[in-house]
Amino acid sequence: MKRLTAFLGLLVAVVSTNALAEYGINMTEGVTSISRDIYGLHMMVFWVSVAIAIVVFGAMFYSLFAHRKSKGAVAANFHESTKAELIWTIVPIVILIGMAVPASKVLIDLEDTSKAEMTIKVTGHQWKWQYDAKKICTKKCTSV
Repeated sequence: MKRLTAFLGLLVAVVSTNALAEYGINMTEGVTSISRDIYGLHMMVFWVSVAIAIVVFGAMFYSLFAHRKSKGAVAANFHESTKAELIWTIVPIVILIGMAVPASKVLIDLEDTSKAEMTIKVTGHQWKWQYDAKKICTKKCTSV
């Protein structure tokens, strides 16, 4: 009976995965070059996070099963281990710098308005937004 229940549960899980494919959970890719760069940053950080999670959970589950008390394992003493402390300090710093450099480049591009075709002043009020478009320039400039 347990095998049948496990099989039916697995079957329901496999069949229901198709229904999950319709939902857009991820950030949508934009149409401008800046929005595509932001999407690229988002995906880079996502995959770095996935890789970190796989490594951390893999090490955790390996440690749980390989060093459990029933196998007679003796715990190691990592108290004041300079090598371990340097590793778990330097590795996250390198990862953060690796994510900060491309993010800074995209942020600088995002803030650069020197080639703007239109200037819009947006003012936030309590219950509404106010938009003021100063000039719309196409082939000839017209005031709005």
